[in-house]
Amino acid sequence: MTEQESELTENGEAQPELVEGEDVQSRTQALDEARKKTEEYLAGWQRAQADFINYKRRTEQERQDFVKFANAGVILSLLPVLGDLERALDFVPADTSKADSWVEGVRLVYRKFKSALEAQGATSIKALGEPFDPNFHEAVRQSKGREGLVVEELEKGYMLHDRLLRPARVVVGNGSEEEKKEET
Repeated sequence: MTEQESELTENGEAQPELVEGEDVQSRTQALDEARKKTEEYLAGWQRAQADFINYKRRTEQERQDFVKFANAGVILSLLPVLGDLERALDFVPADTSKADSWVEGVRLVYRKFKSALEAQGATSIKALGEPFDPNFHEAVRQSKGREGLVVEELEKGYMLHDRLLRPARVVVGNGSEEEKKEET
């Protein structure tokens, strides 16, 4: 070792000496390359951080949706029972006396059942008299009535929160009733 190379600083560390042939330009170039790599690493880290934030947001939304719609299958399987109760109540004779407490019992069961489904987020779709919308209605057939309007509801449709659970099965008017009115 030469005397210059072995010079120590005050704290005992070897101090590198500039080699006379070393070029300032090459050091500037190395510094620029190091800065570029630093910027690339920073940009990559920022992208990874943004991706992670988006991932957390997306998984939280998926978790909320799962909780919100987890009971959709159960509700869908109970809707025919609700429909049967509605049809049974529609066919109760008008001359049934108030003494027939079983009819009131069935009405009470129907109201409780319907309110329990509504508490879970299930709501019926209004169809009768509304314009036909294939997003919410399933056309079974056409009949006399105003064209494009639902003239009869065969089976109620239901939404679960903001999603379609079951479309309403409907009869759509074909416009033949309007034509008769216009001719006379």
